[in-house]
Amino acid sequence: AMDFDAYRKSYFIEPAPEPRFHFTGAFGVTLFYESYREAVAFYTQVLGPPAYVEGEDTHGWPIGSGWLTLLQSRQGNPQNVEVTFELASAAEAEALQAGFIAAGGKGVPPSDQLMYRPIRSCPATDPFGVALMIIAPLTE
Repeated sequence: AMDFDAYRKSYFIEPAPEPRFHFTGAFGVTLFYESYREAVAFYTQVLGPPAYVEGEDTHGWPIGSGWLTLLQSRQGNPQNVEVTFELASAAEAEALQAGFIAAGGKGVPPSDQLMYRPIRSCPATDPFGVALMIIAPLTE
Protein backbone atom coordinates (compact mmCIF):
# COMPACT_ATOMS: atom_id res chain seq x y z
CA ALA A 1 0.00 0.00 0.00
CA MET A 2 1.18 3.48 -0.87
CA ASP A 3 1.64 5.95 1.98
CA PHE A 4 0.13 9.42 1.64
CA ASP A 5 3.45 11.15 0.90
CA ALA A 6 4.22 8.77 -2.00
CA TYR A 7 0.61 9.11 -3.19
CA ARG A 8 0.84 12.92 -3.11
CA LYS A 9 4.15 12.92 -5.04
CA SER A 10 2.73 10.50 -7.63
CA TYR A 11 -0.56 12.22 -8.42
CA PHE A 12 -0.62 15.87 -7.31
CA ILE A 13 0.77 18.60 -9.59
CA GLU A 14 3.44 20.69 -7.85
CA PRO A 15 3.19 23.57 -7.75
CA ALA A 16 -0.59 23.41 -7.89
CA PRO A 17 -2.12 25.32 -10.81
CA GLU A 18 -3.71 28.64 -9.81
CA PRO A 19 -7.50 28.19 -9.50
CA ARG A 20 -9.51 30.30 -11.96
CA PHE A 21 -12.43 30.78 -9.53
CA HIS A 22 -12.83 31.03 -5.74
CA PHE A 23 -15.32 28.26 -4.94
CA THR A 24 -16.80 28.22 -1.43
CA GLY A 25 -18.25 24.72 -1.75
CA ALA A 26 -20.38 22.63 -4.05
CA PHE A 27 -24.00 23.79 -3.85
CA GLY A 28 -25.41 20.30 -4.10
CA VAL A 29 -26.54 17.52 -6.38
CA THR A 30 -29.84 16.92 -8.15
CA LEU A 31 -30.91 13.41 -9.16
CA PHE A 32 -33.75 12.81 -11.63
CA TYR A 33 -35.72 9.58 -10.98
CA GLU A 34 -38.45 7.95 -13.03
CA SER A 35 -38.97 5.72 -9.95
CA TYR A 36 -39.53 8.94 -8.04
CA ARG A 37 -41.84 7.84 -5.21
CA GLU A 38 -39.59 4.84 -4.48
CA ALA A 39 -36.48 7.04 -4.49
CA VAL A 40 -38.06 9.59 -2.12
CA ALA A 41 -39.10 6.75 0.20
CA PHE A 42 -35.56 5.28 0.14
CA TYR A 43 -33.79 8.56 0.93
CA THR A 44 -36.43 9.50 3.54
CA GLN A 45 -35.89 6.15 5.31
CA VAL A 46 -32.15 6.86 5.57
CA LEU A 47 -31.92 10.67 5.89
CA GLY A 48 -35.24 11.41 7.57
CA PRO A 49 -37.98 13.67 6.25
CA PRO A 50 -36.96 16.15 3.55
CA ALA A 51 -36.48 19.76 4.65
CA TYR A 52 -37.76 21.09 1.30
CA VAL A 53 -40.85 19.95 -0.62
CA GLU A 54 -42.11 21.76 -3.70
CA GLY A 55 -45.27 20.17 -5.05
CA GLU A 56 -45.29 16.46 -5.79
CA ASP A 57 -42.03 16.25 -7.73
CA THR A 58 -39.29 18.08 -5.77
CA HIS A 59 -37.85 16.90 -2.44
CA GLY A 60 -34.61 18.13 -0.85
CA TRP A 61 -32.39 17.31 2.11
CA PRO A 62 -29.66 19.62 3.47
CA ILE A 63 -26.26 17.90 3.12
CA GLY A 64 -23.40 19.89 4.64
CA SER A 65 -23.47 23.33 3.02
CA GLY A 66 -25.54 22.13 0.06
CA TRP A 67 -28.58 20.08 -0.86
CA LEU A 68 -29.49 16.64 -2.18
CA THR A 69 -32.50 17.24 -4.42
CA LEU A 70 -34.67 14.58 -6.06
CA LEU A 71 -36.78 15.49 -9.08
CA GLN A 72 -39.34 13.53 -11.08
CA SER A 73 -38.08 12.26 -14.45
CA ARG A 74 -39.85 10.61 -17.35
CA GLN A 75 -36.55 9.44 -18.86
CA GLY A 76 -35.35 6.69 -16.51
CA ASN A 77 -33.30 6.86 -13.36
CA PRO A 78 -29.83 8.44 -12.92
CA GLN A 79 -27.02 6.59 -14.67
CA ASN A 80 -23.25 6.83 -14.54
CA VAL A 81 -23.19 9.14 -11.51
CA GLU A 82 -21.58 9.02 -8.07
CA VAL A 83 -22.65 11.21 -5.15
CA THR A 84 -20.14 11.82 -2.35
CA PHE A 85 -21.27 12.26 1.25
CA GLU A 86 -18.51 13.36 3.64
CA LEU A 87 -19.02 12.69 7.35
CA ALA A 88 -17.02 13.96 10.32
CA SER A 89 -15.92 10.53 11.53
CA ALA A 90 -15.37 7.01 10.24
CA ALA A 91 -18.05 5.77 12.67
CA GLU A 92 -20.63 8.17 11.19
CA ALA A 93 -19.64 7.20 7.63
CA GLU A 94 -20.07 3.52 8.50
CA ALA A 95 -23.45 4.23 10.13
CA LEU A 96 -24.69 6.09 7.03
CA GLN A 97 -23.55 3.23 4.80
CA ALA A 98 -25.33 0.74 7.08
CA GLY A 99 -28.49 2.87 6.85
CA PHE A 100 -28.40 2.87 3.05
CA ILE A 101 -27.90 -0.91 3.00
CA ALA A 102 -30.69 -1.51 5.55
CA ALA A 103 -33.05 0.59 3.40
CA GLY A 104 -32.45 -1.64 0.36
CA GLY A 105 -29.16 -0.39 -1.08
CA LYS A 106 -26.01 -2.43 -1.57
CA GLY A 107 -22.51 -1.93 -0.22
CA VAL A 108 -19.07 -3.42 0.26
CA PRO A 109 -17.09 -3.49 3.51
CA PRO A 110 -15.53 -0.15 4.50
CA SER A 111 -11.81 0.33 3.85
CA ASP A 112 -9.09 2.92 4.29
CA GLN A 113 -8.12 4.58 0.99
CA LEU A 114 -6.20 7.48 -0.44
CA MET A 115 -8.65 9.75 -2.29
CA TYR A 116 -6.94 13.17 -2.44
CA ARG A 117 -6.13 12.50 1.26
CA PRO A 118 -6.43 9.53 3.65
CA ILE A 119 -10.11 8.58 4.05
CA ARG A 120 -12.39 5.85 5.36
CA SER A 121 -14.36 4.73 2.30
CA CYS A 122 -17.84 3.24 2.85
CA PRO A 123 -19.33 2.89 -0.65
CA ALA A 124 -22.96 2.01 -1.28
CA THR A 125 -25.35 1.93 -4.22
CA ASP A 126 -28.98 3.00 -4.01
CA PRO A 127 -31.66 0.55 -5.27
CA PHE A 128 -31.73 2.42 -8.60
CA GLY A 129 -28.01 2.12 -9.38
CA VAL A 130 -26.67 5.46 -8.13
CA ALA A 131 -23.21 5.09 -6.55
CA LEU A 132 -22.98 6.67 -3.09
CA MET A 133 -19.39 7.37 -2.01
CA ILE A 134 -19.55 7.80 1.76
CA ILE A 135 -16.27 9.02 3.21
CA ALA A 136 -14.69 10.42 6.36
CA PRO A 137 -11.22 11.95 6.70
CA LEU A 138 -8.61 9.90 8.54
CA THR A 139 -5.94 11.54 10.66
CA GLU A 140 -2.44 10.73 9.53
